[in-house]
Amino acid sequence: MKVRSLRNGMVLLLVCVVAGTALAQRGPGRGPGRGRGGHGQGQAHDRDHQDFRFLLMNHQKIKRTVEELPNGVKTLTESSDPQVAAKIKEHVYWMKERIEKKEPIRMRDPLFAELFKHADQIKMSYEKTANGVRVTETSANPYVAQLIKAHAKAVSGFVKRGFPEAMKNHPVPNLKQTSQAEKIKYLNPVIKQYGKVVPLPDAAQQPRDESKICVDLTKGGEANKLNPGIEKVARYLNIYQGAGKSPATVQIAIVLHGDATLCVLNDDVYSQRFETEGNPNLELLHELHEAGVEIYVCGQSLVSKGGKPTEVVVFTDVAVSALTSLVNLQTDGYAYVPLLK
Repeated sequence: MKVRSLRNGMVLLLVCVVAGTALAQRGPGRGPGRGRGGHGQGQAHDRDHQDFRFLLMNHQKIKRTVEELPNGVKTLTESSDPQVAAKIKEHVYWMKERIEKKEPIRMRDPLFAELFKHADQIKMSYEKTANGVRVTETSANPYVAQLIKAHAKAVSGFVKRGFPEAMKNHPVPNLKQTSQAEKIKYLNPVIKQYGKVVPLPDAAQQPRDESKICVDLTKGGEANKLNPGIEKVARYLNIYQGAGKSPATVQIAIVLHGDATLCVLNDDVYSQRFETEGNPNLELLHELHEAGVEIYVCGQSLVSKGGKPTEVVVFTDVAVSALTSLVNLQTDGYAYVPLLK
């Protein structure tokens, strides 16, 4: 019995040794479950995030050179610090795995998201050096080759600046070089002359149907110019109608008080008071009214500034006060948006 137990114990020990050796050969100091499907994408992401953070913290200890090729790049990334050098090698190993398996990382960064969309067209090889890694990345697709070169520049930025560079979004290169003005498309879906917006159909926090906004406008301006706060309200309306993936209904109410109170005086009274040719705010205020925006002026502010309810334009309602207006509107479900001094 003792001989048999001893024999069984030796066999078990041998199996453990062989299995452990096989696991050790699979990757640089990691078990196969990390990023290989066994333990899921979450652990792989955490591992790569920790590696990336370590390298950013030690970016000043890293030296990097980039050679651009017609179809990609050759890079050499090294460190005289053994721990940093080992982490560079490990990071490259796992990044090659991600490219081959199309397992993206840094998807909030436009450049990295676009690069991984074309991962199947990237050829990546690497060679370990004494202090780091020499990497070659190429693609037969000219556009993907441009992405590879842009990615190499971004990584060089990480090495040079560390965390400040990592916090940036990196733009996707365009083979056809166009001006910034040509790239940006502005819209004025409701208020045509004011409050232009940029359509962002894929952005987070899209406009929601049946939204309610209460704008607390106290900001003043030059008497002979449009109050900039009123133009912001035009932009809010245009955002809901044209900046998102699809138009969304919105109810907007403006409450004017403080330095914005007298923006609602009729042309004659305003001109006499400020020695201008009419009230520069009325054209846009009327457009907002026509678009369904409710306009209220604080009666307390109006009277205290020497105005009268009868001097206010017909499409504006004189409220008891800004206080009661703001409280009532928020009670009715309106979200509070201040445009203060």
